[in-house]
Amino acid sequence: MEKENIIVSKTIDFSLDIISFCETLEQSRKFVIANQLLKSGTSIGANVHEAQNAESRADFIHKIKIAAKEIEETKYWLVLCEKSPNYPFEPTLKSKINEIGLIVYKIISSSKSR
Repeated sequence: MEKENIIVSKTIDFSLDIISFCETLEQSRKFVIANQLLKSGTSIGANVHEAQNAESRADFIHKIKIAAKEIEETKYWLVLCEKSPNYPFEPTLKSKINEIGLIVYKIISSSKSR
């Protein structure tokens, strides 16, 4: 039996949560933020997933660093939702993205030190 890859699982779950939240944003007619958040929030998992089949350690680190950039962008869009009185906000997304960020930054630092 294959061992579960925690970061892959967490980013897939997060992507599904982001899709649901973006549907809520769209129902509130917040299309621009919904579109930006959908792109960056699902891109995290796509890059982490792609890194699993990297051609080299350098390629792996590069793909994980792209995921880290997408994490920061996603945090930005979530902060805008949180701080705007006219936008819906889902606090669990903030805690989940912070947890994913900690894991990704740990992966980057441990991959570089090998």
